[in-house]
Amino acid sequence: MLSEETFEELLTRVRAGAAQRERDRELPRELVRELAAAGFPNAHVPASVGGEGASLEVLFDRLIRLARADCNVAHVFRGHLAFVEKQYFEADPGAREGWWKRVLDGDLVGNAVSEASTTSDLSTVLERTPEGLRLRGRKFYTTGSIYADWIDTSAAFEGDSVQVFVPTGASGVEVVDDWKGFGQRLTGSGTTTFTDVVIDPGHVRRIDPDDDAQTYMLGFFQLVLLAVVAGIGFAALDDTVDYVRGRRRIFGYAGEALPREHHLVQAEVGALSSAASAARAIVLGAARTLDAALSRHLADGDHDVLLQAQLEVYRAQQVVLPLVVDATANLFEVGGASAVDVDLGLDRHWRNARTIATHNPAIHRRRAIGDHDLNGTATRRYLPAG
Repeated sequence: MLSEETFEELLTRVRAGAAQRERDRELPRELVRELAAAGFPNAHVPASVGGEGASLEVLFDRLIRLARADCNVAHVFRGHLAFVEKQYFEADPGAREGWWKRVLDGDLVGNAVSEASTTSDLSTVLERTPEGLRLRGRKFYTTGSIYADWIDTSAAFEGDSVQVFVPTGASGVEVVDDWKGFGQRLTGSGTTTFTDVVIDPGHVRRIDPDDDAQTYMLGFFQLVLLAVVAGIGFAALDDTVDYVRGRRRIFGYAGEALPREHHLVQAEVGALSSAASAARAIVLGAARTLDAALSRHLADGDHDVLLQAQLEVYRAQQVVLPLVVDATANLFEVGGASAVDVDLGLDRHWRNARTIATHNPAIHRRRAIGDHDLNGTATRRYLPAG
């Protein structure tokens, strides 16, 4: 179990140098491994198999706090957190508990699902050869895989779509940090290539795009992003407060005029504080909804409760993203031209929030919510990119 004292110590280490790491594109490998070893990403593993058995609310609260320290580090764990959740839908108890025990022993899982393609057909293929199963293909937006022990990927196999678990150190696996986005630069969201990689048949699962696991996981994947965005809101607040407190002059006033005492500056900081706090409350509310839906489904197989929880996350997406993106853009009103100094790094908060907001675009989800409420239409499936 991750103690509060240990977590706070780790957060202090993560927070130190976060802006400098981003400027230098220094991947926080050691910090990621320390968090994994401490059990941070495994809070929702059941106590019955040796896990903490914490609620999703506890998990997402910690994720927001980690994103407040460094949103890149928090985002790295997206694929791993989702992998832990997927095991709840695994029909084979031995396989399910085996993977939970692996992650409890410190193994870290990355995500590699998305492809650069004009169709929904998978170009990555798993083939049966005389020497056994071989994986070939290329994935993009492979968040966290450069830090991981395992890669959770997808492939076409004998007419089906399958989930494949690949050891990162296997021959033929190449993970490249070539992500060119202007935000979330340290998440390892680059390219992963599989060249004739030997695959254990026990590490292959069929994917049913219409099963209950997909309904739940799409909401979970999105909520991880919203938690990171909420953390960005708080990080922006922390940096803005530090910046304002250190200033001795405000635009339009001669001599010393403390910005922290000016009503317009106070109003901007108040707006940023409110946005971050509201985003956190919305994310934790959605986490409670997901948790309750999962428990209900595991108890009685209720599908509709999972769909409703997914929709609740999509509704949260419509509110959390503009709240934080707008607030991190407006924070520059507290300082004039000096606020754009690259050494301050205040721009990174908007860049990072705006980058995450492009994932699984909210405008598509907005329409899907309206279609569901008006016509009862089930939401479309979207790949959990990045």
